[in-house]
Amino acid sequence: MYLPPAFEAKITAPADLARRVGSLARPLVFTNGCFDILHRGHVTYLAKARSLGAALIVAANSDDSVRRLGKGDDRPVNPLADRMALLASLECVTLVTWFAEDTPLQRILDCRPDILVKGGDWPVEKIVGYGEVMGWGGSVHSIPFVHQRSTTALMEKIRRL
Repeated sequence: MYLPPAFEAKITAPADLARRVGSLARPLVFTNGCFDILHRGHVTYLAKARSLGAALIVAANSDDSVRRLGKGDDRPVNPLADRMALLASLECVTLVTWFAEDTPLQRILDCRPDILVKGGDWPVEKIVGYGEVMGWGGSVHSIPFVHQRSTTALMEKIRRL
């Protein structure tokens, strides 16, 4: 009999997000992204995001959503289920969900985080959900990059090899 790894319980459908968030400790941190090929920059960023609160929700772009971002015809490399499993396996991540829309705004509204974060390439005022989170008394942070890594750069290196 196959028993799924415990981390798979961290993956939640968008329809169940609000219910699952209700039992989490606050302050609640929310972030989102493609996380196509998980690398040191991602895990460092996620650990820093988690350190800002008691729980971290990560919303991953659906495969179609990634394709609409114009990152290339061969993206994402890893399908959504694989990307979410990797994210859920990280100790710093409390719950993982996804969004198929162009932005994660609906997931932000679903879980009403106390803290919204994105990577250092995002000015705070441009982060999707900024107005909503600030409006209910939360805070928004752009976390500086510690390790300059990118999936796009990794893909280019792989292609050259």
